[in-house]
Amino acid sequence: MLVSSRSFDEYRAMFALSDDDLAQRVLDCPGGAASFVAQAGARGVDAVAVDPLYGQERDVLGALAQREIEHKHADVAAGARDFVWDWFGTPERYTRLRAESARAFTADIAARPDRYVAGALPHLPFPDRSFDLVLSSHLLFSYGAQLGEDFHLSALIELVRVARREVRLFPVVLHTSDERYPALDRLRNALDALGVPSRLDRVGYAFQPGGDEVLVLDTAAPGPLPATRPGADARDPVRWRHLRAPSGFSAR
Repeated sequence: MLVSSRSFDEYRAMFALSDDDLAQRVLDCPGGAASFVAQAGARGVDAVAVDPLYGQERDVLGALAQREIEHKHADVAAGARDFVWDWFGTPERYTRLRAESARAFTADIAARPDRYVAGALPHLPFPDRSFDLVLSSHLLFSYGAQLGEDFHLSALIELVRVARREVRLFPVVLHTSDERYPALDRLRNALDALGVPSRLDRVGYAFQPGGDEVLVLDTAAPGPLPATRPGADARDPVRWRHLRAPSGFSAR
């Protein structure tokens, strides 16, 4: 899987993030080399990213992302007709924005390492309901040809476990075919049976043809969730301030 460097503005568009959304505590899972947390932090947003590569590989992630950008530019430019350019405009702007994002990520992970937590679905190292809003892009559904339906369900349940209000996932199409993930309706039905309703919202962003929908899971009042790990892991690498706030929102 690729190490991508999407920007804060791209996240806002992909997930239709409002100012009210960004006033909450946010998790980016998996974060890759995106600059969302870096640029969100500069705006006062309480955001954390989690990714398996934030372990021993974190020092080389920026360089890996830059190499991917260079490689991807040639592919994108050669196959420009296969993509939607309403948001990026041109292959050159796509590459420039990704390079800027990779540099911002590299600087921020060095300056604020506690905001980048090593962990992987379906077993995240956070207590239940640690975040108000959880964002997940370009893993579930995108890699549906590589990741099985059982993994998808376990991963979705784990995202629900750590989310107090909503989980948003983008896109819902396979990266290999631009077709909607075939088991999406079954997964939504399984979540609904657990007390987690969902909806599909169209957003003002697409790069893949047909990839302009975000799946929104309402996690405000889930039913009992099945265990997704062999034991509780309550390690707390960042101070979850909002868990101590009487109102249930982030204490500032």
